[in-house]
Amino acid sequence: MSISRRARDRGPWDRLMLALSRYLAACDPPAVTREAEAHRDPFRVLVATVISLRTKDDVTGAAAGRLFRIADTPAALAALDDGAIARAIRGANFYPTKARRIREIANRIAGEFGGEVPRDLDTLLSFDGVGRKTANLVLTEGFDLPGICVDTHVHRIVNRIGLVATRNPAETEFALREVLPREYWKPINTRLVSFGQRLCRPQSPHCSVCPLATMCGRVGVARSR
Repeated sequence: MSISRRARDRGPWDRLMLALSRYLAACDPPAVTREAEAHRDPFRVLVATVISLRTKDDVTGAAAGRLFRIADTPAALAALDDGAIARAIRGANFYPTKARRIREIANRIAGEFGGEVPRDLDTLLSFDGVGRKTANLVLTEGFDLPGICVDTHVHRIVNRIGLVATRNPAETEFALREVLPREYWKPINTRLVSFGQRLCRPQSPHCSVCPLATMCGRVGVARSR
């Protein structure tokens, strides 16, 4: 893991976040963020994030909506069987596995934590199917607590720009904790996810119209549009 010299100054981060804010001003945020803004319920954020893993945003929003119309509390979801949850979230990738995990998570929260989602990263990581991305998103979007949620978009883009050189999202998270100004910890995920979905794609990104072109090193970009 390495961090570029310029990443240790706040100037590049200010320019990055300002450019992203302007570009995304008229765009809808990701599905999990919309869920958080609509309900401010950590449990709904947790479940929606589990559904979202390796699943397109529009599919996530529709699947979460169907499930929450049936049950939207830990006790109510724990009372369902895996098949009912699976039918509700059908369309999400790996939906049978996700259905089982959602019910197990709901059961633990209802039984061990009095129906309240834990506000602690390590405790959240003890749930089956909850990794650092999901746990940090619950803390930031569900509880408005400090955290840096790093998914494939965040990992790819900050490495592509050349601000860090890391091998995986976990390394990227710890690198960003060293250099990212604290006020950007929460919004960097929402903005880079939307930016990655629309413009800075994994393959053949739209570099010719990118608002970050002047600051991007295009690391690893073999072909672009």
